[in-house]
Amino acid sequence: MNVKQIATMTADKYHTHSPFDIADRRGVRIIYSPLKSVLGYYTRYKRIQCIILQEGLPYPLRRFVCAHELGHSICHADLNTQWLKVNTLVSTDRIEREASTFAVELLLPDQILLTYPDSSVEFMAKLSGIPLALMELKKFIQY
Repeated sequence: MNVKQIATMTADKYHTHSPFDIADRRGVRIIYSPLKSVLGYYTRYKRIQCIILQEGLPYPLRRFVCAHELGHSICHADLNTQWLKVNTLVSTDRIEREASTFAVELLLPDQILLTYPDSSVEFMAKLSGIPLALMELKKFIQY
């Protein structure tokens, strides 16, 4: 199963595209902490999954980082991942790219693309809160 399918199945299972709601329903704790240059990270300790987010992030970025870290909790549950920093948003590391792809697919479902077929990539990124540099991860519908 690919990451897009995992994101779609997750949204369908929980009837939401909100990473905060999905984390809550999965029992993943979200903790806000002053992390300086770090945006967030996922960790698991004694079967307790946690997403640690930089306190004070603007909501669109906080939502994306939460979705990215949720991707780690679902796709890489047994790994403690490196910290997501602003300068590592576009990472070539497979695990980081999978988590970012999960976030993009969760936050920008194909139904939105169908609703706004003539919209620009910039508009879709702003609408969904996805950093523009990561829009290339979106696996667009092909007919």
